[in-house]
Amino acid sequence: LESHLDISVDDTHVKLVNFGYDYCQDQDVASKSLNLQVFTSKAGGLCVCCSLASDIPDEITYSIHFLHKGYNKTFTVSLERTESHQLKEVAFMNLDNYVAAYLPGQFLHLLNIQHPDLLCHSLFLTGEDARIDRLQNCCIRSPLMSTVLDCHQGNMYAVSISGSALLQLLQNSKQDSERLAALHCALLYFEHTDNLEMQIIWWISENLSTCHSFDPIQEFIIASLYCRMCPETHDLHKLLPYTSLLDWIGIIPGVTCTTDIISIPMLKFQNSKGFWEKLNSNLESVKYAEPHLHYHNNVLRREWQNLSEEDFCLFINQREERRTTAYLRNIFENAKKVLSHLDSWNSEERLAPLFQEEDYQQQLLMGLMVSQLKDHLMRHLQYVGKKKIDQIVLDYVANLLNLVHRIMKEVWRRYQLHSCIFCFDERGSTGEFAVFHIMSRILEAATSMCMPLPPGFHTLHLGLGVRCLPLHTLLHYIDNGVLHLTETCVWKVLKDLDNTEKNEKLKFSIAMRLPEALGQKVHQFWNHPINANLIAQKYVKLLLEKLGSRKCGRPVPERLSVPVEFLPLNYLTNVLAEIENEGVDPYEKQDHVNVRFVEETALRHTMTLLGIKYS
Repeated sequence: LESHLDISVDDTHVKLVNFGYDYCQDQDVASKSLNLQVFTSKAGGLCVCCSLASDIPDEITYSIHFLHKGYNKTFTVSLERTESHQLKEVAFMNLDNYVAAYLPGQFLHLLNIQHPDLLCHSLFLTGEDARIDRLQNCCIRSPLMSTVLDCHQGNMYAVSISGSALLQLLQNSKQDSERLAALHCALLYFEHTDNLEMQIIWWISENLSTCHSFDPIQEFIIASLYCRMCPETHDLHKLLPYTSLLDWIGIIPGVTCTTDIISIPMLKFQNSKGFWEKLNSNLESVKYAEPHLHYHNNVLRREWQNLSEEDFCLFINQREERRTTAYLRNIFENAKKVLSHLDSWNSEERLAPLFQEEDYQQQLLMGLMVSQLKDHLMRHLQYVGKKKIDQIVLDYVANLLNLVHRIMKEVWRRYQLHSCIFCFDERGSTGEFAVFHIMSRILEAATSMCMPLPPGFHTLHLGLGVRCLPLHTLLHYIDNGVLHLTETCVWKVLKDLDNTEKNEKLKFSIAMRLPEALGQKVHQFWNHPINANLIAQKYVKLLLEKLGSRKCGRPVPERLSVPVEFLPLNYLTNVLAEIENEGVDPYEKQDHVNVRFVEETALRHTMTLLGIKYS
């Protein structure tokens, strides 16, 4: 792109020799004839582009027949303004991955050849954004890929899409359709340099709340994975998703589009190579309904939901005893391979605490994704071999985790954050709150796609939440699953914060919400009056749940050495003793937790609230 333009034209040109044909003499005839061109792409695309001059002064129609996809799209464009000297014939240009439909002074339509299904992946520009200085008010043809011929002057130019202008358009555009098309083009068809990824991530961090018809985080991760993985193996591009969208219901202002199914070309040849081999492969995919070949997370999500929290906790508590199923052991072995594979890369210093702690929930999801994706590829790429598929799957999941880490690191760098997020004695900065918001959107995107996150992500997220959010908002986020309580962060909060009234309230609120497995660890080792209160409350709850309607005698329970005449407490301890004497003991492994412990804890807590010193 030149400045605001979407097509850059090389200054180098070639003067053509005319062998007798006078284009100007036949201009009247040409204006009434069919404007038709046939284009191919390196990826095996075959397109027929045609346009007829329209009798309606403010409207123009053109069609692109995507023969390698089995359908054509017909576009009708309402022109913004028309002048008598302006051309009314659309010029088509072959840009390899795109076909450009260009009407000087009106519009420039970059149509995605490889992924033409959704209109939002093709870029439609008008006004100054569609201006190409050297190709104004001239009749052009595209005889070769990435070249155009000025039929009036006989000059031939090299044309290409400019990455810098594409990023400028991404920054300046306010329309979702333009943003998504520019983002898709930049991610799939340009080399992924550190600078390109940085600029895109910075744009994402600024526009999370302004993109309404798509999630830029999801699109960045899925499209980047597609671009990185597809060169590894032939036909892999048909099996991996290239976009996070299943459908798009938005509109392009001034453009209407109709889609029609067309007959698939019949090709007969032997030992085809290069373009013809790729075209034949594309046509075969159409026969087998290509969209259904792409990997989806539906099966993964069902499997993830089927593994209940109870079974998962059982696995964590008993993993050393090898009492879990072979299936779960295999899943976690897959996750270990991914993390080991990631560690073997020559990666830059990682953002603490990502990849520095165990997160069994995320490892479970990693292992499931490896298993499901491997099964998917084995069904369609058997000729590649099991060893190669194993490597592809490990690369895919490891790259996924690395992309999330890349987003985090760029955002961390932009807002100049450091490790102080685990110091809870002061409130978070404006930059920390911005990063917390971005992490919340990353979590939302990952949850929607059933995508694993790097181990340690939830610890980092919770740490920022404790620093940035007021208590009621923090608890609301925890209760609604936005924040996940992790052992690392919870221990840090419980041990590092002093016992002011505000901090006591925070500790108690978090301790009340701990998952079962983590709660048992905390209750066992945290020596604090709040912990004693929680243990007593839970013990009472578990005993009362066992009471039901059973009737029995009332033995005298073991009481404090100094009797306390407090009727509500006396009654409660008698009832609990009845249940306890029936052999119901929820805390068999903790001998000190019994009715006497409950009675003593209740008295201590009551006297503390009344301001009475307990001896």
